[in-house]
Amino acid sequence: MNFHGEIIAIAVACSWTFTALFFSYASNRIGSLQLNLIRLLFAIVMLGGLLWFTTGSPLPIGADGAAWWWLSLSGFVGFVFGDLCLFYSYTVIAARFSQLFMTLAPPFAALFGFLLLGERSDPVGLLGMVITLSGIALSILKRNEEKGLHLHLPLRGILAAFGGGLGQGLGIVLSKKGMLYYEASLGGDQVFFPGYLSFAATEIRIITGIVGFALIIIFSGRTRQFIAGLKDKKGMAASFGGAFFGPVLGVSLSLLAVLHTNTGIASTIMATVPVLLLIPHTIMHKKLPAAAEVIGAFLCVAGVACFFLR
Repeated sequence: MNFHGEIIAIAVACSWTFTALFFSYASNRIGSLQLNLIRLLFAIVMLGGLLWFTTGSPLPIGADGAAWWWLSLSGFVGFVFGDLCLFYSYTVIAARFSQLFMTLAPPFAALFGFLLLGERSDPVGLLGMVITLSGIALSILKRNEEKGLHLHLPLRGILAAFGGGLGQGLGIVLSKKGMLYYEASLGGDQVFFPGYLSFAATEIRIITGIVGFALIIIFSGRTRQFIAGLKDKKGMAASFGGAFFGPVLGVSLSLLAVLHTNTGIASTIMATVPVLLLIPHTIMHKKLPAAAEVIGAFLCVAGVACFFLR
């Protein structure tokens, strides 16, 4: 058995770690709503340029109506709803705590994968999922002698981060369904280069996201704030970095990962971002992580290892 999907999912987790750092900084400078549209505009330029260079067309080739429908729906659920919630939570409870609630994405992906795709996880895969999610939670949750294990966070931040996890979990399943239609419309031909399908599918999702966020900004009267955000050089630089590691590289690889493995398993591996964030957090704050965070990291690695023992 090959583990192409699992290996790609690990690369996605690394990419999204950089994304969380860049977007957490940019959200606080230019605002979460403005950031969502700006980073998607960066992403569409980069992806369009890649497709134009490799295929001669800046737009996806060969996608039928069903592929556009499911991938567009995925773009609305994942990018517009999910990322709007996630980026707002960055401004309220910070990236490390927001990413804790993103660990809800794998269970959501497994649930919707079963309902929409008929996917089932074997016992070892389910064990790996439970161990990994336990390790991630242990890495982030804090213990207080009086209150016990708890999160002292604003309710609006918790609800927003929860919405982010729901959007990502459902969005990745809708993406896979859309890519299956896209693959069928291409007759099994990946077209031009390996992985073309995932990059083209991501562009369709991004187009939906751009339309959705543009309408939200216009009808909410945030046009001036959007223009002001474009003038923030540091915010724009962070937005560009996050766009590359997120919507372009990370999301495209995540779609490639789910084509090669179960969506619940791929999402669980990709949910290791909170643990990976311990490394830059330690460097930036010059403070070693707590023992619980270290133990959680080892549990997380052990859980991921289970996926390779199937």
